[in-house]
Amino acid sequence: MGQPAARRGTRERHEALLKLLREGTTQVEELAAALAVSPSTVRRDLGRLTEDRKVARTYGGAVVPEAFHERPVGESALMRRQAKEAIADAALGLVPDTGAIFVDAGTTCAALARRLAAADAGRSMVVTRGLETALALSESPDIDVVMLGGSVRRLSHGLVGPLADLALERLSFATAFLGADAVDPRRGVGEPTLEETAVKERVAARAERVVVLADALKLSVPQAPSWARLPAGWTLVTDGDAPADLTDACAAAGVALIRA
Repeated sequence: MGQPAARRGTRERHEALLKLLREGTTQVEELAAALAVSPSTVRRDLGRLTEDRKVARTYGGAVVPEAFHERPVGESALMRRQAKEAIADAALGLVPDTGAIFVDAGTTCAALARRLAAADAGRSMVVTRGLETALALSESPDIDVVMLGGSVRRLSHGLVGPLADLALERLSFATAFLGADAVDPRRGVGEPTLEETAVKERVAARAERVVVLADALKLSVPQAPSWARLPAGWTLVTDGDAPADLTDACAAAGVALIRA
């Protein structure tokens, strides 16, 4: 094989590798099997793509960092489904035995809502601002589902605005489970609009404990338009593909870290 053909083969393999990473295959051994190449070849490719800033290395693999943009909820539901299900499983163990809880909008929070609806233990009240979350919770006859008022954001299907603020003034939560478009242990959670960050900050202020559910891609977003500060001692639940330096970053910020 001549050099041009070899370079073309490498480019094609890199494109296939990036496609697999975006679809949620992130571990070296799995990538190697999917591409029918050796793990050493995958590690070499990941090293080159890391140098080109096309991927970010994680424990045993890599993810594709993305510029910040808000995805429609239907599109988001197709991405990294296994990671989101694992995060929801881990979050279910953090649900308190008593007291009202808040479960945010977003696909990972909706996965937690499905588990709550299927659980045997009844729960008096779960509050949400997400349409998909409310529908999932409504499957349980034992859960009193309460929706915040407000305007529906077209992409996230989350409620925001003055009516949501009025409702939150009259509520409090044992635990609030928040979703996010971006997460930074120091800054909190990043969102596309100030309305989104405002409602998350108000929810967090009304909760005894705050838990953020975010897959590894949310930890590699370079910037978000607005950020919601969270109370000290909040908890981050993410998946095993989170960046290797996340443990130290969370410890420095006083954030409890759970890897699903």
